[in-house]
Amino acid sequence: MKTNPFIDLFKNKNYARLFAAQLTSQIGSVTGLTAFAFYMLDHFSSQPAYATITEMMYSLPTLAIFFLTGVAADRFDRQKIAVNCDMINIGLSLTLLGAIAWGWMPLVFALLFLRSAVSKMFHPANAALVRGVLHPEQIPSAMGMNQMLMSAFILLGTSLGAVCYWHLGILASVAIDMLSFSISAVFIARCRIPLEVRLPNGPSSWKSFKLTQIGSDFMEGLRYVRHNPIVLALLTGILILGLANGGGSVMYLFNLKYKLAPDTYESLQIGMTAILGAGMIVGSLISVRLVKKIPLHQMIILSFFLGAVVHGLQAVVTELVPFMALYLVYALSVPLCNVAFFGWLAQVTEPKMMGRVQALIQPLMMITFTAMQGLIAFAFPKQLSLEAIYYTVGAAEFVLALYYLLLLPSLAQQHALKKMKSLAS
Repeated sequence: MKTNPFIDLFKNKNYARLFAAQLTSQIGSVTGLTAFAFYMLDHFSSQPAYATITEMMYSLPTLAIFFLTGVAADRFDRQKIAVNCDMINIGLSLTLLGAIAWGWMPLVFALLFLRSAVSKMFHPANAALVRGVLHPEQIPSAMGMNQMLMSAFILLGTSLGAVCYWHLGILASVAIDMLSFSISAVFIARCRIPLEVRLPNGPSSWKSFKLTQIGSDFMEGLRYVRHNPIVLALLTGILILGLANGGGSVMYLFNLKYKLAPDTYESLQIGMTAILGAGMIVGSLISVRLVKKIPLHQMIILSFFLGAVVHGLQAVVTELVPFMALYLVYALSVPLCNVAFFGWLAQVTEPKMMGRVQALIQPLMMITFTAMQGLIAFAFPKQLSLEAIYYTVGAAEFVLALYYLLLLPSLAQQHALKKMKSLAS
């Protein structure tokens, strides 16, 4: 008798607690981030640079400490890292409440930077814990659950943060964020995770840890990626994907404002967010079913070909309804990629290297993501038309699909043969 893959996941108490921690943490983060964005617009509308600085405080830690986050997750107790990160963020949030009440913005920005940096330490450790408490065949289903969680917050998160800010104010919203860290820490601390999952490389101490060891461990992670063909191929694709995501971050809003609906683009943007969230939830459910029937590498290739076709068509569409219909198709395809991509990456990565591999994803993405955004900021609309942005994004997705089509099938076959030989021996 077939059982629901999601029900099987939650029979694992460790996974259920880690998921509950992620859920509560996400609720708090979305509430806090959205409320803070509204706060900045309300109180510093005459100083738009503050909004830009705020975004920088969230993104800069990615580049500032990415070499440390994965090394720490692989070297030290992952469960303790996750719990301690939550506890540190509780203290930083409490201090942030005082800084906001005081109104000293340099301290507010510094605290936002520190909170973001601590969160960057949390995520590789938490991801490695989730991977460690599951059977390899359950990982794509877990990716599907994560995708549905993300989709739900795309659909409802901004509204949740806005309601909290409007009815409770900024201080209460930050307090909710702080409470979410507390609940998350309790859930993670209650997990009974095997020592080999928490410390895959054996016991280690912060006192005996030297700066030179950070560089050595980080380079070991890079060598591992270079000598693991599937991991190398997937992470190389992240660079191309960054171009597509960089264009995608602005081109839909530009299309509504400058082409399809100049007078109603703001309300339609909210509608597009709802379409994206709903489409991704449905797509996640479909993707979890497909992983049982279609090889993961084929799902990855299909999703990028589908994205390329959708964005190529959106470049020439001049009516709102077909544009929105194509956007729904794209929303359905996003989980198809994410569930297969991150599920397969977790399956083929050795547990002792999981933290370092996870920590490379966001910095790689930011390189080309930022480059694409910089190109658009410099060249649009004089040198770079709206249609050209769509064609560039579609071309990046097509090149990525072709790249994976040429590489991944043979690599998947080699991996399967290697796995069979290891089981036989």
